[in-house]
Amino acid sequence: MSQLNNSLSIPANQSNPKKTVSFAVLFIIIAAAGLWYVKWFPYFNKAILAAGNHSIGSSILGDKANLQGVSWSGAWAYAVTYFTAVWKAAILGILLGSLLQVLLPANWLLKVLGKTSFGSTAIAGLASIPGMMCTCCAAPIAVGLRKKNVSVGASLAFWLGNPTINPATLIFMTFVLSWKFTLLRLTFGLILTFGVSYLANRFATNVKSTDIDNLIKKAEIEVSGSFITRWLKSMGNMILYIVPAYVLSILLMGAIKAWLFPHISEAAANSLITVIGFAITGMLFVIPTAAEIPIIQTFMSFGLGGGPAAALLITLPSVSLPSLIIVARSFPKRVLFFTAGSVVVLGILSGIVGMFIL
Repeated sequence: MSQLNNSLSIPANQSNPKKTVSFAVLFIIIAAAGLWYVKWFPYFNKAILAAGNHSIGSSILGDKANLQGVSWSGAWAYAVTYFTAVWKAAILGILLGSLLQVLLPANWLLKVLGKTSFGSTAIAGLASIPGMMCTCCAAPIAVGLRKKNVSVGASLAFWLGNPTINPATLIFMTFVLSWKFTLLRLTFGLILTFGVSYLANRFATNVKSTDIDNLIKKAEIEVSGSFITRWLKSMGNMILYIVPAYVLSILLMGAIKAWLFPHISEAAANSLITVIGFAITGMLFVIPTAAEIPIIQTFMSFGLGGGPAAALLITLPSVSLPSLIIVARSFPKRVLFFTAGSVVVLGILSGIVGMFIL
């Protein structure tokens, strides 16, 4: 056992390029295998379903009867439905968020993603595209990136890009809703992922190039200790902080969903006040990946106008109260308020456009 620990330990002040490359390749293999099992293969089948049936299933919010009243049973029922849909992706998110802290070379991450430049933000945003995770499942990975001192803008771009420019969701949307919804989502999703994330750097502590150089030098003096020990510590810290807050906030969202999505009269079905209300609601509420599509489809069958539907199109997947709670310790509060506010504003703008074209 001691020989195994010695082989997996990383001595201080000694670089090991072969081990670094091996660990990075191992992370990529684990990430690719996990995403294939949890996301890529299931979404291929779901795309075929969407093309043939013009539907990807029923709304996670249910019908009108499920949106009446606030109760513990409603909270529990929503939590069960939600976690049934996301538990595999949630486990994968925590796994990858912890593994990247011990497998990916910190000096490489800092050189590529540690800057507040648009380049670092763009690379992280593009790297999010294969992930296709919902905001809560991508949050642990964003937390892991921040623990490795990746810049605010790059970490945000990865976090926001996963749900908003998800290529599978865009394909589903085209088949189930229309190309107009897809165009709106892609346009505002790109603004949010690359524009808002880049601007968020201004709300964080400025990092000078000399600071990055110092962080890189520290990263090159790699942490001693076995890989297993460091990974279990990273995983344990994530689980202890993320899981309780995650579960409780999901129960809260399930309990108050009737307040967040009240019955809308025919006169208000496409009004600006409804757009604003649904933009705020969508930012707070939590859903699995692509669940906004059947929600919007169901609401529009109830008579909801194109404006509020377009607002939900942007705000429902982007962030949520549970995901904001998950990353709360990893980002400055000003950054999170700016991000949440930007999601609402972009949702309102999307809703205004949707009032005229949808």
